[in-house]
Amino acid sequence: MAGMGGDLMLAELFILFALIVMVIVVYYVFKAVKHLIVNSILGLLVLLAANLVLGLKIAYTWVVILICAIGGVIGAVIVILLHLLMGMF
Repeated sequence: MAGMGGDLMLAELFILFALIVMVIVVYYVFKAVKHLIVNSILGLLVLLAANLVLGLKIAYTWVVILICAIGGVIGAVIVILLHLLMGMF
């Protein structure tokens, strides 16, 4: 019987350790997602500003929005350069 108490305590410690690891992983995932969301919004704002200020008339297609959402500010700059240099979008 004495051995079962030690096994239970070891199992509880393992579960506590696993829970702490999961909390740390979730924290870093949410931190990375926050940066991605901010970058995506900034990319879309850069595209909107380029359309309004420079009058580029870049259409808001799903491809353009996807590029800006994934690439952020750099994606918006790529879309603007492709529009100016090659007439795309």
